[in-house]
Amino acid sequence: MPAIPLDSRTAAQGDRFDMAAAPLRVGLVTLAVRDSARVAAFYREVLGLEDLGTDGLEVLLGAGGVPLLRLRGDAGLAPAPRSEAGLFHTAFLLPSRADLGRWLAFAAARGLRLQGASDHKVSEAVYLADPEGNGIEIYADRTPSAWTDATGAIVMSTDPLDAPSLLAEAAGTMWHGAPAGTLVGHVHLQVGATDIADAFYSALLGFDIATRYPGASFYGSGGYHHQLAGNIWNSRGAGPRKDGHTGLAELQIVLRETDRLGAIADAAHKARLDVAAGGDGLALADPWGTRIRLTAA
Repeated sequence: MPAIPLDSRTAAQGDRFDMAAAPLRVGLVTLAVRDSARVAAFYREVLGLEDLGTDGLEVLLGAGGVPLLRLRGDAGLAPAPRSEAGLFHTAFLLPSRADLGRWLAFAAARGLRLQGASDHKVSEAVYLADPEGNGIEIYADRTPSAWTDATGAIVMSTDPLDAPSLLAEAAGTMWHGAPAGTLVGHVHLQVGATDIADAFYSALLGFDIATRYPGASFYGSGGYHHQLAGNIWNSRGAGPRKDGHTGLAELQIVLRETDRLGAIADAAHKARLDVAAGGDGLALADPWGTRIRLTAA
């Protein structure tokens, strides 16, 4: 996988990446679902997220009191086609490798159906889907010093996961739900073309192109391996998303520096993109209609 050197000023210092120090990070992910009660029960029971409130149609879930996922229910929605642009998966970052080992032991004991498991060099990850087919990754990062090669470039791979080692890491301990410090570490999107995605997520919003993979770009900020990614594996040539489908309803991106909001708004206007300004930031859509909300930290 080709790797691209990043700016040396990063938040990747010490044993763990400081996500709050990154100029850009993922905030709240909003999914449009047909049955919010059923899907919420899955995220509570399987991922261990806590219920932070509901109004009957929307359910807010999180960890350690921090909102991570909002489910917006509408029984009239149609399932999104697999080839449509939108969500590939929401990736929940656990605080430690032992936490991932505990969750993996829990999943095995419960007989959960998994879709994959990989060692990506920068992280170790397990994949599954919620009851309406929304992709999920549960992962733990490796130490940031392990992410780069001798030139300082981030290098990722897709190798078999060492499950026995993960389980051994958590031996004698139990999974008791998503621990405080759990984050949405990244969101992986389906896009119609990676070059167009690069222009929006990198050139316009300001993410670095951390690395590339055949058919995918990985967008990082502050030295992280990726807070966002876009691939064409199922969605090559996809056009604008249609209304009335399930899937990703809105993605919040949090900016550490508030003055960047104005610069992004100016650039979006010059690119003739629709931008709505609100009290909490900006709302716009990517080239396929995926709604993005930019807010200040």
